[in-house]
Amino acid sequence: MKGNFYLQGFLTFLKIGLFTIGGGYAMIPLIEREVVDRHHWLSKEEFLDLMSLSQALPGVFAVNFSIYIGNRLRGLRGSLALAAGVVLPSFVIILLVAMFFTAFADNPVVNAVFKGVRPAVVALIAVPCVSLGKAARITWANAWFPLAVAVLIAVLGFSPVYIIVAVALGAYVYGRYFKNDKR
Repeated sequence: MKGNFYLQGFLTFLKIGLFTIGGGYAMIPLIEREVVDRHHWLSKEEFLDLMSLSQALPGVFAVNFSIYIGNRLRGLRGSLALAAGVVLPSFVIILLVAMFFTAFADNPVVNAVFKGVRPAVVALIAVPCVSLGKAARITWANAWFPLAVAVLIAVLGFSPVYIIVAVALGAYVYGRYFKNDKR
């Protein structure tokens, strides 16, 4: 890591917060490119683990990422620098939108822009799902599990909280009693 990490990390996460539209999942490709490929702050496996952890923890997805990475690399000050970088663009944009949105809410151009952005956000979410599925070694043989979870949530209305608890318990039991010890 060359230069001032705090400034470099702040600017990296400022860019992530500024140039990703659609929330946490749409940020995944940019976060991965910056954190894994460009700066090498995490390995691909660590990134995948952090993704799982960030989804399971309460709070904003990208903020969880930034806090973990900052803390891992530089402790509390690193966490604060990276979290400030990712939060600042959203804070400023939301503040500006709140101040001026009512004047533009019924504008057909603004409505058309919002409708046009939706498909792009879906694509931004789908691409990292495929990439991370490969990294998680999801194959046709075990693809039934994420598909079953999606059906439970979307079709049958199961709460994601119950699924997270069940998966955590299952992972614990598997790791404790069934996984071969490779030491």
